[in-house]
Amino acid sequence: MAHLAPTYRTSSSEDVALPCPLPEPAASEIRLERVMSVLADPLRLTIVKQLLTGSEEYDHTCGWFGFDRPKSSLTHHFKALREAGVIRQRQHGLERRSRVRLEDLDDRFPGLVELIVNWEPAEGQF
Repeated sequence: MAHLAPTYRTSSSEDVALPCPLPEPAASEIRLERVMSVLADPLRLTIVKQLLTGSEEYDHTCGWFGFDRPKSSLTHHFKALREAGVIRQRQHGLERRSRVRLEDLDDRFPGLVELIVNWEPAEGQF
């Protein structure tokens, strides 16, 4: 996929030096109905699209997105994405950093990531 950010087009050998991920479902336990449910929220869909297309570093904190939302609200959205198996989060000190589980989603649901990358929010949505 040519539209993916460079960090998703390189090897994931960086995982070795990173903190352990927060609790998440195993790849085989990711369920389409849960994924579709969390992605039905336009803010969550925007989060995933931005991670896929705008990430220049390996992973990002919720502040990187620039949303004008309370931190508690964003925390809720990121947790929902993680628990559905869409993103992986790691604790770096006081920050939780997120990354899309690209390989897992591609393996489980071929074509889903391409749909997310090509999605455009409704005008004036954010």
